[in-house]
Amino acid sequence: MTAPDVLLHQVWGFSAFRPGQEEIVQAVIAGRNTLAIMPTGGGKSLCFQLPALCRDGVTVVISPLIALMRDQVRALKAAGVEAGALTSGNTEDETEEVFGALDAGRLKLLYLAPERLASAGTSAMLRRVGVSMIAVDEAHCVSQWGHDFRPDYLRIGELRRALGVPLAAFTATADAETRAEIVTRLFDGEPPVTFLRGFDRPNIRLAFAVKDNPRDQILRYAASRKGQSGIIYCGSRSKTEVLAQALREAGHSVLHYHAGMEAHDRREAELRFQQEDGLIVVATVAFGMGIDKPDIRWVAHADLPKSIEGYYQEIGRAGRDGAPADTLTLYGPDDIRLRRSQIDEGAAPGERKQADHGRLNALLGLAEATHCRRQVLLGYFGETSEPCGNCDLCQRPAKLFDATEAVRKALSAVLRTGEYFGVGHLVDILTGNPTAKVVERGHDQLPTFAVGRDLSKSAWTAVFRQMMGRDLVRPDPDRFGALRMTDAARPILRGEANITLRADTVEKADRSERNTARVQVDEEDVALLTALKSKRRNLAEAQGVPAYVVFPDRTLIEMAEKRPQTLDEMIGITGIGARKLESYGQAFLEVILGEKVDPPSAARRKLAGRSAGPIYDRLEEAQVALSRGENGLGKYLTCSASTLRQIAESRPSTLADLYRVSGMGEARTERFGAVFLDILRDT
Repeated sequence: MTAPDVLLHQVWGFSAFRPGQEEIVQAVIAGRNTLAIMPTGGGKSLCFQLPALCRDGVTVVISPLIALMRDQVRALKAAGVEAGALTSGNTEDETEEVFGALDAGRLKLLYLAPERLASAGTSAMLRRVGVSMIAVDEAHCVSQWGHDFRPDYLRIGELRRALGVPLAAFTATADAETRAEIVTRLFDGEPPVTFLRGFDRPNIRLAFAVKDNPRDQILRYAASRKGQSGIIYCGSRSKTEVLAQALREAGHSVLHYHAGMEAHDRREAELRFQQEDGLIVVATVAFGMGIDKPDIRWVAHADLPKSIEGYYQEIGRAGRDGAPADTLTLYGPDDIRLRRSQIDEGAAPGERKQADHGRLNALLGLAEATHCRRQVLLGYFGETSEPCGNCDLCQRPAKLFDATEAVRKALSAVLRTGEYFGVGHLVDILTGNPTAKVVERGHDQLPTFAVGRDLSKSAWTAVFRQMMGRDLVRPDPDRFGALRMTDAARPILRGEANITLRADTVEKADRSERNTARVQVDEEDVALLTALKSKRRNLAEAQGVPAYVVFPDRTLIEMAEKRPQTLDEMIGITGIGARKLESYGQAFLEVILGEKVDPPSAARRKLAGRSAGPIYDRLEEAQVALSRGENGLGKYLTCSASTLRQIAESRPSTLADLYRVSGMGEARTERFGAVFLDILRDT
């Protein structure tokens, strides 16, 4: 067997291992089950590629992305190593070439996507070709606590047991919970030899900024780095395309990338990015995991990432050559609301949701940090450091202020309005803005009304953003994003703790002059309007009609603003007639209420919005109460829905008139007559 240090020089051209690599390589060569956590750009792939050349048989590498596999296979082949990948993106010729090399015994590294493990024949094929080791790249994907969970990774443990071979797992982003689950899922709980090589990337400059015309912020950032390779991450597919076009018009060499593109287009984008200098990719998180382009000089986030692990891995694409690299992350209250709602509305169990909120809190703590960002980031992963001098806060320290009184005022506004409103309405109360909604709900009479006139509306918005960042208030998905107070805020509200916030971002918000177009609804109604539009789209698609045929935007906006609680209230909304109410009222009412509602009888539904409707309800309540007579011991007797409807509409004034209503007769008139007439006289 050729010595590892010789292969290191012959194949990779390195004169020595990077710090921490050699011990991992030796453990993997020796066939020990291994878990290695190494910083992005720390040389993880070499720690399983080099041992594969030292061991007999084939090393199968489980990797999460086709782009990552193609990149590593391309690099290995260029270095003279027999490697191949079996992916859904292969051509027939590529697949035949891989199987030919396996049958001839030439292939040393075989890359597979985890989804391929679902195939019944995969295990038998791997046994036939002589797999002697399994390497798992991006092993955090096995953990349901991690930020890139892939269900097919759960099959890797079964494969290890089936083949009876050692396994080496590698990742850059695994906190204690994630590491524990990796051990459970991949190693059946038997601790592997573990290497924790640190998380610091001192060559990467960290910076965050509050969104303030974010497109211009990104364009300015890219302009100052023109000609350098960079990645811009966006929260949606459509945004990647729009922002890429804006950069293209500004004279940059740029392309977009997201999972909705055709496989051929994605592959071409990956190849261009690898081969071209100075190219910018505007992408969703579908791009970049494991990309080994060494000279990416900057990474920007146009939207807040999902977690601190995701953030760490995404900025890790930059500066893999060890040379200086820049990062910038933009964020705002809308990002925080979106990420909270994605967690709360997901299908994960409660424990997982709490953990995800904790990870988001850690990222928000980094965004709203008051001291060295690197200390905050490394502290999350259990490491300590001195102030780095290479982040925006080290180079321009934050200006702080005692925000205890302001936060108490804000929390009081949240509680006194029943935790049922969003930032916009709460800020109107604090600043003494008597909007129609404030007056209608009597919130201009609250003790908190106008107590915050010392700050502008935009400054209060910045305070609320930092409160969300500290997890003092959290959007409630069951109330369409209305803010509710968390337990973390109680000591501040009770006067048991003080809080310091960043004054610089508040003052900047106070000074900024905004000229944004008027939004369709107030901020606290945005989430409900979005939900109503989603329901409209689903109904329209099911019927094969345009969305406006169900309801126009104006109707949905009015629904979001008025929030009708019954079908009777809904009939007063512009654009909702009897037929529309019959067809769609129940579905939209359930969206507004956030729960399933028992549908009324057909007879009652026909009275919705009419004066006879409330009469019907009182008649129905009365007949239920008297169904067994006044003493509760009589024969069970009720009136049909159609009979109650006739009474509510015709309003008979005597027992004789009531007796003649279809369905009443002598027994029902005797049982219910007097009470029914009292109700009719009352109305």
